[in-house]
Amino acid sequence: MTELATMDFHPQPQAGRPKPWAFPAPERGTLDNGLTVLRCHRPGQQVVAVEVLLAAPLEAEPAGLDGVATIMARAFSEGTDKLSAEEFAAELERCGATLDAHADHPGVRLSLEVPVSRLPKALGLLADALRAPAFADSEVERLVRNRLDEIPHETANPARRAAKELSKELFPATSRMSRPRQGTEETVQKIDSAAVRAFFDKHVRPATSAAVIVGDLTGVDLDALLAETLGDWTGSSAEPRPVPSVAADDTGRVIIVDRPGAVQTQLLIGRVGADRHDRVWPAQVLGTYCLGGTLTSRLDRVLREEKGYTYGVRAFGQVLRAAPDGTGIAMLAISGSVDTPNTGPALDDLWKVLRTLAAEGLTDAERDIAVQNLVGVAPLKFETAAAVAGTLADQVEQYLPDDYQATLYQQLAATGTVEATAAAVSAFPVDRLVTVLVGDAAQIKEPVKALGIGEVTVVPAE
Repeated sequence: MTELATMDFHPQPQAGRPKPWAFPAPERGTLDNGLTVLRCHRPGQQVVAVEVLLAAPLEAEPAGLDGVATIMARAFSEGTDKLSAEEFAAELERCGATLDAHADHPGVRLSLEVPVSRLPKALGLLADALRAPAFADSEVERLVRNRLDEIPHETANPARRAAKELSKELFPATSRMSRPRQGTEETVQKIDSAAVRAFFDKHVRPATSAAVIVGDLTGVDLDALLAETLGDWTGSSAEPRPVPSVAADDTGRVIIVDRPGAVQTQLLIGRVGADRHDRVWPAQVLGTYCLGGTLTSRLDRVLREEKGYTYGVRAFGQVLRAAPDGTGIAMLAISGSVDTPNTGPALDDLWKVLRTLAAEGLTDAERDIAVQNLVGVAPLKFETAAAVAGTLADQVEQYLPDDYQATLYQQLAATGTVEATAAAVSAFPVDRLVTVLVGDAAQIKEPVKALGIGEVTVVPAE
């Protein structure tokens, strides 16, 4: 008789006791050259993330040279006084590192990711890029050509075109915020290496900059490493530039960017509000999420699930420029796309959602789900060093305390339904919204005009 084979099973693992989670607290210090440094030890994170913030805001760009901050940011990885562009790229690759940079209204930010074993070499390359960038004529000319090639594609993209028009409508022409972040064809083509160098010399220095370093720093003598790399970067001392106040006009109106024959209408509805220094921010985050933060939010339930107008509509708040005194501003917006014939009905239903919200408020269930999604997912959201570094850099850039994010989650959990409702209604008042539609004006103008949500103006797509 054949003996049956038996199997030995390992004992079933038992779930451990859940540990409380809080957003990581950084350690803050200042190098001898004036550079502010935030470090955050994250055991197990073998890929270190470094963010460097430069106080070179877009509003500091010289008149007629919009986009010079963007070209400068891109040129940081195009060689130094020691290495050509090709050699610099090869050295980064040998480190297994990536280096990205971009310019936005608050300033220029460089982002480095590298295995911790290669951190000394990569930090040295980053320091050289900041200390002595080459800004070679040929490389800057290539970057300018690349940027000029991008502009027609951005104009052809309905979402990008809508964002450009909304900024133009909300802010006065004298404000840098009214113009494209990365410049226009007219301004970019004027940029040369001399302009980039002049902008760098005037605004980039360690005393007004900050670095955030996050990862597993076990066995790393970070003080010594920083002294040899970013600490060797020199520059004159200077006070940070004052943050200029910005006016905005959110009088209710509709602008149609005409795209004859378009089968869809891209919509972007927005206005400006306070930045994260305002005490209403946590309630506004919660209320906005209930309105349009996910697939189960109100806007999607009506416009996507019930009516089938769209694949999705989102509501969000995005800080444009913060100020230490709380006078910064954020963009509050609703975005999505609908098929052309249903543009009018979709906007009508969207306004009905906003009016119903004002009249009846959010439900406790909506509030509870939003808290669960925003607070409960935080440990996963900040699982990587890059995510933590990016948020810490945001806090520095926006003049927020180092424990801001941790406190925010506590505030979200403590925010009630009534508070969230009031904040959402205040963020999206039905009579103070600028609506930008990118679509076929011949088909959508009259149905939209009939809604009475504001004067309708048609502009060419360019």
